[in-house]
Amino acid sequence: MPFTPLHLGIGASLKAVQTQRFSLMVFAGTQVLMDIEPLLRLILKWNTLHLYTHNLLGAVLIAAIAALFGRPSSQFVLKKLSYKNWKITWKVAISSAVFGSLSHVLLDAFMHHDMYPFFPFSMSNPMLHLVDYNVIFWGCILSLLIGGIISIIRIFNDRTERSNNEK
Repeated sequence: MPFTPLHLGIGASLKAVQTQRFSLMVFAGTQVLMDIEPLLRLILKWNTLHLYTHNLLGAVLIAAIAALFGRPSSQFVLKKLSYKNWKITWKVAISSAVFGSLSHVLLDAFMHHDMYPFFPFSMSNPMLHLVDYNVIFWGCILSLLIGGIISIIRIFNDRTERSNNEK
C-alpha cells in the first residue's frame, strides 16, 4: 500500500466491532513499523522497497516488536487521555499486532511487484494483481468510513448512557 494510513481502514472496522478485544493503537503502530523499511529504501533509491519486513517471517518479527512496545506505550497514552479503566491485555496486544502485520503483507502482496511474501523461501509473489488496486484502495477507504461511523455512534451512545445514569 503506498500510504500506511490506508491500512488503518481494516483496523478501524475491526475496532468498531471488537472494542475490548482489539487495540487500534497497537495495530496502527504495527503499520508504521512495517513501512519503515520501504521508506528507508525509497529514500536511498533502492530498486526493491519491500523485502525483509514485507514477508511472513518479517511480519511475525514486526508483530513481536509492535506488541512488546505497543502495549505499554498505548496504555501510557490511554492513561494520559483519562481512559482509566481501559486495559490492553497481552493477548489483545499480540493479536492486534499479528493481525496488523499479516494483513499488511496480504494487502501489499496484491499490488507490489517487489514483494515476496514467502521470502527467504521463494522470490516470487503469486498474489500479485489477484485483486485490483482500486478494489483494495476503495475497500480500505470504505472500511475506514464504516468503522469510524460505528465508533462515533458507539461513543455518542456511551456518553448519553453515562449522563442518563448520573441523573
